[in-house]
Amino acid sequence: VIVASGPLTSDALFADIKKLLQADYLHFFDAAAPIVTADSLDYDKVYRASRYDKGGADYLNCPFYTKEEYVAFWEALCNAESAPVKDFEHDVFEACMPIEEMAARGEDTMRFGPLKPVGLIDPRNGKEAYAVVQLRQDNAAASLYNLVGFQTHLKWPEQRRVFGMIPGLENAEFVRFGVMHKNTYLNSPQLLDKHFNLRSNKRFYFAGQMTGVEGYVESAASGLMAGLAAARAVLELPEVEFPDVTAHGALANYISNPAIENFQPMNINFGLIPPLTVRIRKKKEKNAQIAARALEALDGVLPALKTEQA
Repeated sequence: VIVASGPLTSDALFADIKKLLQADYLHFFDAAAPIVTADSLDYDKVYRASRYDKGGADYLNCPFYTKEEYVAFWEALCNAESAPVKDFEHDVFEACMPIEEMAARGEDTMRFGPLKPVGLIDPRNGKEAYAVVQLRQDNAAASLYNLVGFQTHLKWPEQRRVFGMIPGLENAEFVRFGVMHKNTYLNSPQLLDKHFNLRSNKRFYFAGQMTGVEGYVESAASGLMAGLAAARAVLELPEVEFPDVTAHGALANYISNPAIENFQPMNINFGLIPPLTVRIRKKKEKNAQIAARALEALDGVLPALKTEQA
């Protein structure tokens, strides 16, 4: 059985899926902060530190050193344009406050919340900033970081404009913008393997956006992988192994990695694909080489499939 009922799964089917999983691994809505690439940050401004130097320095910090630059950011956030909210999405706001709503409650509200600067000393100059935006590592390769506490309903161009005012994020590459909407999806890393097969019941496969892949192409790719896996299981053929360096393999690894604790739906992006062994400064050239490597890796997979089909 392949389940591909999408992000607005009906209540009745949702209840049956929940019964099948026998655990609270279904999410009713998606409230996710923006994610940026690590190599697009300005490290002359961003610094690594933990609050009061306790534990590992797991966060990158973007400091507003003056009240003036913080207030300019706060005013821009308060006046930014939000996306229209559908009736069935109002419950999202009750469960998780958007950063722009927090800002609207007062100039200093964010400074006592996610932008609290206390204990985050810049090791380069010993200063404590007026406000600090923290970035949390989002994948094992440390190539992606999310903006802590910045779940938002702002329109995407507004997110790029306003969040680009954060020190160190002026030229940040956003691989995912913040979203808040109704979205039925699985906590796939705890449920599925990289073939989109349910670990607890091998008769079931899941595919599409409900697995935590975002976008039409990604959803189709997940359907291809689930369909291949299910068909080959019936035919008693070995599973197809898409290499990690391909987009298919990277996406499958993302949704099936049990080490991911705060799983959020994701589009395919270069940050999910293992980096090259050599450093290339020009992004266009680097991405072209990553793509070429992926095509070469697929050459080891596709001919075998064609031979079996013949």
